[in-house]
Amino acid sequence: MVVSKLGIVVIGSLNMDMVVRTNRAPNAGETLMGQAFALSPGGKGANQAVAAARLGAEVSMIGSVGKDTFGSEMLEIIKQEGIHIEHISVSEIEATGVASIVIEEDGENRIIVVPGANIDLSVDDIQALESVISQAEMIVMQLEMELAMSEHAIAIAHRHGIPVILNPAPARVLKDEMLGQVSYLTPNETEAGILTGMTVDSLETAEQAARILLQKGVKNVIVTLGSKGALIVNAEGAKSVPGFPVKAIDTVAAGDSFNGALAQQLVLGKTLEEAVSFANAVGALAVGKEGAIPSLPQLSEVEQFLKHVSVVE
Repeated sequence: MVVSKLGIVVIGSLNMDMVVRTNRAPNAGETLMGQAFALSPGGKGANQAVAAARLGAEVSMIGSVGKDTFGSEMLEIIKQEGIHIEHISVSEIEATGVASIVIEEDGENRIIVVPGANIDLSVDDIQALESVISQAEMIVMQLEMELAMSEHAIAIAHRHGIPVILNPAPARVLKDEMLGQVSYLTPNETEAGILTGMTVDSLETAEQAARILLQKGVKNVIVTLGSKGALIVNAEGAKSVPGFPVKAIDTVAAGDSFNGALAQQLVLGKTLEEAVSFANAVGALAVGKEGAIPSLPQLSEVEQFLKHVSVVE
């Protein structure tokens, strides 16, 4: 019997983002007047799921929300995007995760996440979903959930031969055993530095860090470099994939849009370089709009963008 695949399965966080816009972030003990406030659906898992779905991918999500207003809103928003929500649980003891986001005038952001129900998804819960993970074409994960659960989910995917994209954010040191089961690791420069214990501030140091991660067993490392694009490092060598020139308004979901797009393109059968270039374009479009999920582009927007823009050399 042939088992039909579920497409992309995102195992990740669902948060309600509380966004404050200000000229600059306050110093310790300082109070500033902000320019605007908004509630915006987000969470790295939800962002990545929506990013892939808007590009045309079949997406299912595994996660947890609270039994509260934010949780109900998040489920409805995710459902409206065409994402399968039957594996998102509702916690009886934890509130829906929230993120406090301060966005400065230049688009840079500072984020504090209170995970809430996101960390209520346990090893036992994910074990009960092994049949779902084993039917995926691609698993996409981040680190806004319980680490032991994340380790177990990746081990299940590895056992079934399902490729895993791991976006190691928020950054933390990870076990070599876990890294050795990751097909595509997508750190930014800061995250690559934390994973390897070195300073990453150039293409050269990004490649050095990526090679350390390859030695730990990662199959492909894609270091995201913001407007400069991304660096692919694997057994075949290192390849810099240029980014696209855009004016950044809000960088909150830039990395998440990249990861969702990367998954969508790889499932379509694109080469890694093609997938990363496309994901760079999706990330560029995302930073040009405010909000997390509201900033994520539709496939038609990306196609139109690619017809009229040149990469940054």
